[in-house]
Amino acid sequence: MCNWLFGFAHPSIGMGVANYLSRRSRAKTGKTDLKFLGEENEWLLIYSKEIEAQQHHDYYVFGHRHLPLQLPVNDNAMYMNVGDWINHFTYGVLNQNGFEIKTWKN
Repeated sequence: MCNWLFGFAHPSIGMGVANYLSRRSRAKTGKTDLKFLGEENEWLLIYSKEIEAQQHHDYYVFGHRHLPLQLPVNDNAMYMNVGDWINHFTYGVLNQNGFEIKTWKN
């Protein structure tokens, strides 16, 4: 329903709503997304460890946190958060050598 409404609305309305919700979310979280909380408090790392206990994956790649992170899930898996383009200019690259986080250098 939400996707249909968003597609049905004029782009300026849809983008206006999206920007409003984004600003509201950012106001609520403040700068906490830009701080490393410690492995025991990084909920995406905890989630990755729970999934890894059930089924192996080489990489757990996320973009939700705005902080570039690369942490071991165990000896055979990595948690990767690509960060963001606004503050860190980071992005992820997957190739035959594995996955890595890179920083855009202008």
